[in-house]
Amino acid sequence: MRRYHIFIAVAVLLLDRLSKRLVAREISLHDSITVIKHVFYITHVENSGAAFGLFADSPSGWKIALLVIFSIVALVIVSALLWRNSQTMTATAVGLSLILGGALGNLWDRLLSGRVVDFLLVYIGSYQWPAFNVADSAIVVGASLLVFEILFAKTPAEKSA
Repeated sequence: MRRYHIFIAVAVLLLDRLSKRLVAREISLHDSITVIKHVFYITHVENSGAAFGLFADSPSGWKIALLVIFSIVALVIVSALLWRNSQTMTATAVGLSLILGGALGNLWDRLLSGRVVDFLLVYIGSYQWPAFNVADSAIVVGASLLVFEILFAKTPAEKSA
């Protein structure tokens, strides 16, 4: 089963790298392509902060180093959890695989340039969601799977009843 989890993580990483490279090459920084007017745009932005632009405006010289260290610690924890839970194809293992691939994708950007390429921009009415990327999406879907599993999974006692 581990090979499937590794496949998921590597697929997320490759899709993330490919999409970021394509956006950076084809769309000038801060330019957009309208996909669905007033709803969805492909917009080339670069985020020097954490997820969804958190800490992007922080002037701290330590910001990038702290984000890289945090990412590495998270990768070690997620990898250990995935190793322990990878004997079967569960929502937990798939969620951890998605998180692993997404975290690797964003860490790659931070290590190479100190910032992450974001390009998916969504509006809901007058509200603009912060720009995000494939890696961010995988992390959110993976975390959602973990929360779903925690909230709705049956305990061994419930399964046998």
